[in-house]
Amino acid sequence: MKSKKSVFALLAGMVFSSSACAETPPTWWQPTPGTSWQIQLQGTINTSYQVQMYNLDLYDTPQSVIDTLHTRGVKVVCYFSAGTFEDWRSDASAFPPDVLGNTLADWPGERWLDIRRIDVLGPIMAARLDLAKAKQCDGVDPDNVDGYSNSSGFPINAENQLYYNKWLAENAHARGLAVGLKNDLNQIAELVPHFDFAINEQCAQYQECNLLSPFIAANKPVFQIEYQGNKTKVCAAANAMNFDALYKRLDLKSWRLACR
Repeated sequence: MKSKKSVFALLAGMVFSSSACAETPPTWWQPTPGTSWQIQLQGTINTSYQVQMYNLDLYDTPQSVIDTLHTRGVKVVCYFSAGTFEDWRSDASAFPPDVLGNTLADWPGERWLDIRRIDVLGPIMAARLDLAKAKQCDGVDPDNVDGYSNSSGFPINAENQLYYNKWLAENAHARGLAVGLKNDLNQIAELVPHFDFAINEQCAQYQECNLLSPFIAANKPVFQIEYQGNKTKVCAAANAMNFDALYKRLDLKSWRLACR
């Protein structure tokens, strides 16, 4: 039986082996600023919006919806949580108790994961990426990739988080999937080269949108979501920064207000 250390080393070698091919042009979708989009993670999917990209739940979205959007040339990004455990997911039994940390406030049934345990989480997340590939998603939106800056219940540090996030990006790209960085603002400088776009919630509300500007400088879009605030002012600021901003309700159902 292999030790945890040897398994970790094996997985690490698998993850970064693609670096030798770094000069090969990417084969996955690479969106640019100005990509119109919609995000809907709950409720019956409203496919009527005339946008270029939909962000939809990996598990709950029927294949027929993805196929319908593809017939119109719409790209589909599939959402899943990479940094937390959700007790309602079909693969919940794959997570052993020792990788489950503190619960998330206001999110019943959700707990932080010990992302240092790539030996355990690697195969689980790889299977989720395989599912995204099988469902013909064009990209993925791995959420909650900032456990190191939250009260996770584990001594996760910035280096652990960088490793895990790069692992996710490398493994998505290995499957021909674009990948977005969700929040994790303090590590953007190190992660921009590894991710194809950013998805951010409430940067205007917390006055931190400027931290996302490296994505725009790299010609990679920032998909911004706001839930409150003066729409005229927020949209004007988002448009000036070349962000693609939406106003949404917290339930992330169909309703949306696009800034442009």
